Amino acid sequence: MRMYSEADVDSSCLQAKRIAILGYGSQGRAHALNLKDSGLDVVVGLRKDGSSWKRAIADGLRVEEPAAAVRGALIIAFLTPDLVQAELYKSVLPAIGDGAAVLFAHGFNIHYRQIEPRADLDVILIAPKGPGGLVRRQFEEGHGVPCLVAVDKDRSGNALRLALAYAQGIGGARAGVIETTFAEETETDLFGEQAVLCGGTTELVVAGFETLVSAGYQPEVAYYECMHELKLIVDLLHEGGLKKMYQFISQTAAYGDLTRGPRIVDEHVRARMKDVLAEVQDGTFAREWIEENRSGQKNYRRMMKADLEHEIEKVGAELRGRMDWLQG
Repeated sequence: MRMYSEADVDSSCLQAKRIAILGYGSQGRAHALNLKDSGLDVVVGLRKDGSSWKRAIADGLRVEEPAAAVRGALIIAFLTPDLVQAELYKSVLPAIGDGAAVLFAHGFNIHYRQIEPRADLDVILIAPKGPGGLVRRQFEEGHGVPCLVAVDKDRSGNALRLALAYAQGIGGARAGVIETTFAEETETDLFGEQAVLCGGTTELVVAGFETLVSAGYQPEVAYYECMHELKLIVDLLHEGGLKKMYQFISQTAAYGDLTRGPRIVDEHVRARMKDVLAEVQDGTFAREWIEENRSGQKNYRRMMKADLEHEIEKVGAELRGRMDWLQG
């Protein structure tokens, strides 16, 4: 493993150089504001009729239409949702100067060849390991969110230096920047989301809730046990790994973890995880998701509607409404 810190960064390569941030969602806003506060020349590229234009101006940023924003920029950061990036790249390509660098926060479009950058361009990745709100908040508090860095094309011979300077500009070098590849970042990110962080966790929570309710327990009590208290465990894991979790839960809970956990996540589950990873690696998931969007997201909307209409959501909304500390 190679990890870079602030001592490894030469930020002079970005001084007085224009950085274009395309998109102003979670990551776009955080990157733009952090870079600006780091003293760098930032312009945000947005549609003038889009909802984010006024917000970016209110945040004190310079805002231009995307093609105008990238003109003369040394780094163009594509921070819009994955499946609009390819069209956005095509639309601004004529305005991108020779030898510029295109930067991504997730490698999906490069790894799966939805974008094939022009031959003269550096292609780099800086992927913060946290949502944009956290990237901004940690920066303002004088800290940083760890990042991954990758170089897919180094036409200038300066690509890694540029990427690390950008990482420092958003605060990532304060916490460490691990070198990776576009393939590794993309495949591990998609697998983590599908098998553990989102897909695995939500299915486990809902299955636990349904098991208790079908056995005759009150839905409200089942919600507290299977969803509400999950945060307590995740916080312990996040702060200090398995060791801290075991220190702060009861011995009864720990014994249940050690003896019953492997019966839930058994060899069958591990085999399905390998299947999910294989579909990420061979492009099956990417092709399916791209086609789903091209065909109007009918299946996506149907499945999302079913999830949001589940009993656990109705019970949870009522209970969360009584927890005023969650409303801030």
